[in-house]
Order: sequence, then C-alpha cells, then structure tokens
Amino acid sequence: MSVRPLPQSIDETLQLLNGAGYVADRSLATVLFLSLKMGRPLFLEGEAGVGKTEIAKVLSQTLDRRLIRLQCYEGLDVASAVYEWNYTAQMIEIRLAEAAGDSDRRMLAEDVFSERFLIKRPVLQALEPDLNGPPIFLIDELDRADEAFEAFLLEVLSDNQVTIPEIGTIRAPEPPVVVVTTNRTREIHDALKRRCLYHWVDYPDAERELRIVNERVPGVRERLAREVVGFVQRLRREDLFKKPGVAETLDWASALTELDMVALDPEAISDTLGVLLKYQDDIGRIEGSRSKQLLDEARAELAAAE
Repeated sequence: MSVRPLPQSIDETLQLLNGAGYVADRSLATVLFLSLKMGRPLFLEGEAGVGKTEIAKVLSQTLDRRLIRLQCYEGLDVASAVYEWNYTAQMIEIRLAEAAGDSDRRMLAEDVFSERFLIKRPVLQALEPDLNGPPIFLIDELDRADEAFEAFLLEVLSDNQVTIPEIGTIRAPEPPVVVVTTNRTREIHDALKRRCLYHWVDYPDAERELRIVNERVPGVRERLAREVVGFVQRLRREDLFKKPGVAETLDWASALTELDMVALDPEAISDTLGVLLKYQDDIGRIEGSRSKQLLDEARAELAAAE
C-alpha cells in the first residue's frame, strides 16, 4: 500500500484544505506546510468554534492517515492518555501460572508486564507505525488539562517517545503529524510552545465566512447566506460572554435553511437565537429591538458593498 505524499508547496497545501471544504487563508496554509515539511507539531490557538480541530480532521481525510484524538480535560492522567495495564488479565495469568506450579517469579513478572497486557491509549497509539503513514495526532484543547500533564507531553513532542517503567522507552519509527489546539482559557508553558510552530486561528472576515457557509451548508439561499454572515459579523462586535464561532454560524445557517427561510427577519432571529448563542444573558442582550437593529445595520452594510 502506497503512502499518500505530503503537499510539496504552500499552494498545494491550500488546495488540499480547500479541496476538503476547509476554506483557509494563505497564512494558515503556510504554517501548515512548514509543519508538515519540517516535522514539527502545529500549535493552533484561538476562540472555540473557529475551526482548529477541523484542520486535523481534514489532514486525516486528505492524506488518508489515521486520526488519533486525545481530548484533554481537567485531571487527565497518564493512564487515560498513554497506557494502563490490563490488571484483570494479569491476575488470571498469575493464577494460571500458580496452578501450573510455575514458581519462576522473574519470568512471570516479565511475562505479565509484557506488551500483550498493555492497553494503549492515544499517545502510545500515535507512536505506532501505520501502513498509510504516521497518523495525525490531535491533542485537543490542551488548556483544559493540568500543567503536570502538559509537562509530561514535552517528552512526546521533543523526542516522539514515551517511557514505560516496566518495559522501557517506546519511540516512534516516524514521528506522527501532531496538531495541538487550545482555546486559551489559560496560558500554555513556553517550553511546549517552543517545540511547535504557532498559528492564531481568528474569526474569518465576511468574505471568507460567506465562502465557508456556501461550501458547508447545502441548499442555503444566496440572500440568506449573506444576511446570516452579515448579522454574525455585526454580532461579534457586541459585548457578549461567548461570541459565536464559525461552527455556530454554520449551525444557524443550516437551521434557517431547514425552516425554508430565504432571508432573515426579526421573528426568525428571535426564534432561533439559541442556535447561535449559548448563554441566556447573551440571548437576553440581543433579542428584541437590538437584533432588529443589528439586522438593519448588516443589511445597510451589504447594500453599500454591492
């Protein structure tokens, strides 16, 4: 089985992303190309919902590589992220050895702490060879994990290896393609960032967001798509607890399309704000006269641009 080659230029990287429906700008394509070319992890930072995780999924799809996702959370430990031993199987093996009269404890210890009793979690899976080429290893929302786990990742990102006390050091024959994302709920230590190429994934401008909506929402009406994007662009300027990301824009456009809307109106906005905004305080601040005002401003801006 042949391994699908990596893109050989920035333009090829841009085509690879766009071909999979990910509307990217050239700066993102550049840092992604360099990450693939140099074999360095890609560190993506930005607000939730701007498309950071999707980049790893697109790479997996377009390069035909296995996607291994490590979803980070508070309290994430080595047993959940790297490996643990199959204690039940080990105990059965010990009981069988005792029943058979096998008294060589050293040999028994080596046997029960061998790889066949090892349960591999995402980090170990990412270091394994694959016929399709090194996998795409997504370390998602690293800022949710504790600093102690972040420090542990340094060995993985620096040397593409992990150390298991009972077995030794396991090193990847070829480094995985690593994508690290963070929503910046806390700062990530410089030691980890230095091992990566960095890119801030921002909210798209209106032109690019319109392209994304047209690409990802089949059947959306042209006027509706333009008004949805114009409204969301205005909405992001408001003082909100959580501004809507691209994911929310797509959800809203899809919901309005399902309702057979051809254009926005104040009633439709009021009825569907819960698709776009996720906090009641934000909804209360926008619904009613303020949403109509934002719609009028968006329409005026669209008319001026025509």
